[in-house]
Amino acid sequence: MSSTGGHTGGRAGRFPAWAIVVLAVLGAVVLAGAGVLGGLTLRNATSASGSGLSGSVSADSRSVCDAEKVAEDVLPSIVTIGVHAGDGSGGTGSGEIITADGYILTNNHVIAPAADGAEVVVLYNDGSTHPAKLVGRSPRADIAVIKVEGSGLPVIRQGDSTELKVGQPVVALGAPLGLSSTVTTGVVSALGRTVPVQSDSDRNAVLADAIQTDASINPGNSGGALVDCDGRLVGVNSAIATVPGASGAASSGSVGIGFAVPQAVAMPIAQQIIRTGKVVYPTFGLSVSPVVPGQNGEGEPGLYVQAVVPGGPAEQAGLQAGDIITKVDGRPVASVDDLTAKQLTSKPGDTVRITYVRDGKTDRTTVTLGNG
Repeated sequence: MSSTGGHTGGRAGRFPAWAIVVLAVLGAVVLAGAGVLGGLTLRNATSASGSGLSGSVSADSRSVCDAEKVAEDVLPSIVTIGVHAGDGSGGTGSGEIITADGYILTNNHVIAPAADGAEVVVLYNDGSTHPAKLVGRSPRADIAVIKVEGSGLPVIRQGDSTELKVGQPVVALGAPLGLSSTVTTGVVSALGRTVPVQSDSDRNAVLADAIQTDASINPGNSGGALVDCDGRLVGVNSAIATVPGASGAASSGSVGIGFAVPQAVAMPIAQQIIRTGKVVYPTFGLSVSPVVPGQNGEGEPGLYVQAVVPGGPAEQAGLQAGDIITKVDGRPVASVDDLTAKQLTSKPGDTVRITYVRDGKTDRTTVTLGNG
């Protein structure tokens, strides 16, 4: 295995004793309870919306990746993240080094306890460990950045998730159940999923435009890299679907349905965090709640506009309290998470086409998103 290169500062050596214990027992804990640390699990696989068998694989694309070559190239930039809270609880997850001076991309749910003072330690591919600090996080998008002191660290190369095709082969890298430097292969099963998952904030996290893959992802893979056959980052592995009502391994382990935050969503958030320590989202300037079919006169689900911000983007577009939004950019909406997903994949100044019902009549308008 390749060395991680020129480290400076921190404390090198073996994983500390508490982390070894976590690595040894986390598998049983996660398989039994699927806790937040180490892996996030969908409560109901059918809640994810998006397109499945769409798109096409280019004629020159490979049917499978050369996983040995990908592992050789990418594993030096993949880390295992250990988190230890003052009450003795802890867990592991994964991450990837995105700058040579030590910024690491991962999931918020992997490091959330660090916001309350939990210790974070990073295990490199070469077996050395270093302490890390929390730089910033987005509970809404389930993305976070941590930082180790270092220089000349191996950096994962960036791909372009917007160019992915259904059926394209991919490789997942991380630490399932604490087993560092694990590599699994699969394909892009679907694109454009909207996947609501648990969060430590007062609202769901949303994996917006999520990549669905059958590459084996298990608790502990969270925050790890999904890469293309050239070893370029295309997604951040974040969640797995489980079989409703199942018990044992089927209740929390991989069943071939995993989800990753696309690189095109994760990296702009990470860059905001690195620059400012926080994330600001574009805003519609309204508050909504879901309605059930039959309440809007058309038998469609939708979002009831409870209020609009005076002078805000929605009001400027002509929307009013009492309107029912049925489509956003041509796609039906039935959950607040659908609007959140649009925010996570947009920036201030972007325009969004809104279809709405008022007094039983359907109309359309365009909202220009404002600064959050």
